[in-house]
Amino acid sequence: VAELWSVYSKPVPANGRELWTLFLQCSCITAVIGGLFYNWMFASLEYSWHLSVAMAVSFSLLLLLTLFLVHPARCVFSMIMPTLGTKQGRKLLLSTCTMIVVVNITPNIISNIKTILQLIKCICKNSSESLLNSTALLETASWEFGDAIQENVHSINIYRPMNGHFQFSLLKNSSLIYQQMHLAGEKIGRDFLAVEVLVKDSVQIGNKLVAGFSMLYLCFESTWYLKNYLTNLRFDNFYITKKLECLAVDRKASHLLVDSSKNLIRPTGFKLSREEVMLCLMQAMLLTVALMLMLVVVALDHFAFSMADTAVRKAAQFSVVPVTLNIKYSVSAGAPSPSLWILPFFWKLLQLPYKQLPLQDFEGSYHHYLIFSSAHCRISPPMPPNPSVLLVMGLLFCILYATVFLETYAHRLCRKIAGSFFESQEEKRALYLYKKLSRKHQE
Repeated sequence: VAELWSVYSKPVPANGRELWTLFLQCSCITAVIGGLFYNWMFASLEYSWHLSVAMAVSFSLLLLLTLFLVHPARCVFSMIMPTLGTKQGRKLLLSTCTMIVVVNITPNIISNIKTILQLIKCICKNSSESLLNSTALLETASWEFGDAIQENVHSINIYRPMNGHFQFSLLKNSSLIYQQMHLAGEKIGRDFLAVEVLVKDSVQIGNKLVAGFSMLYLCFESTWYLKNYLTNLRFDNFYITKKLECLAVDRKASHLLVDSSKNLIRPTGFKLSREEVMLCLMQAMLLTVALMLMLVVVALDHFAFSMADTAVRKAAQFSVVPVTLNIKYSVSAGAPSPSLWILPFFWKLLQLPYKQLPLQDFEGSYHHYLIFSSAHCRISPPMPPNPSVLLVMGLLFCILYATVFLETYAHRLCRKIAGSFFESQEEKRALYLYKKLSRKHQE
């Protein structure tokens, strides 16, 4: 491994064997990166497969030529890998989490809301149809009641200009109501679909922009680090490296490293400075805020499913409501003696004698049932939350929290990579730090 890394980090291969070794190394790296790049574009960013293939092949060929021919580019590319463990890598992982939430959880929430709306539409349709049918019950009762009145009118020999029937103006055609309800349901469905498409498209565009910006910033950050490493001897130069130790031993000044152990850090150690610890805690707090927002969306998914499932189960348990119409009709009439022929309204006024006429009583019961739900309703079943999505999100956030505390070590690894590619510059930096420690010791 050390020999392969030596060939990879050399500015110019020493012989043909090292040249072929370098070419094979770059080819293997570009093949792996090309496959990951294709999967990232097709699965995460949701580009079409032919565009993803074309971009992955073009990117792999360009990367192969760049790594094989340009020595600083190999250094920058090698530093990008540990830089993925910094805040830029966290941005990429957060964009991936956001895309998972939008693609898998948001449609599930909208589907459960649609189920509730379909159930409400079904209940309204069945109840309105049942109420319309109840008007036929009133019509039947009114005609039978009217027939009874008509018989009583004929039984007393008095002329009255009436037929004894009630007239109902019933809505015979219920298709207008159904049409309005259908149009309202379609409008709500279109509105939900438009919101779903808008949210998904907006997040997809935002995710692509964040991913593209993060990748460009990864390259920029690695390039910026290498530029400062090569041009500024004070930049990121507070580590006790092997070259500094060898320099101190050769000049018999090992005590300088012991006296400065509080201010210097070994790049291979696990010690964190106070500033590094505070920075890690700050990044962890920001990451916790993002986690809480994701958990709110997951909770909404579970709440929407619970509401839809409860509504469907309760609607299936709706009992049929019986409606009974009771009509009881009893009347008696009196008539004056035949010797007096006076208008009827003078009977009570003059208190004339009259005799009771027996009339037929009427009593009837009419039954109807109000139905609120029906098995013929087209209701999509509630969609339960996908546990694998929550599992993937938990795994990604575990990686994100790990990168918070690994960010410091990623910076140290970047410095070690730069030092292995530019050994002469590393010697200059070690000499500069040694002189700085010597001046402080003399003061």
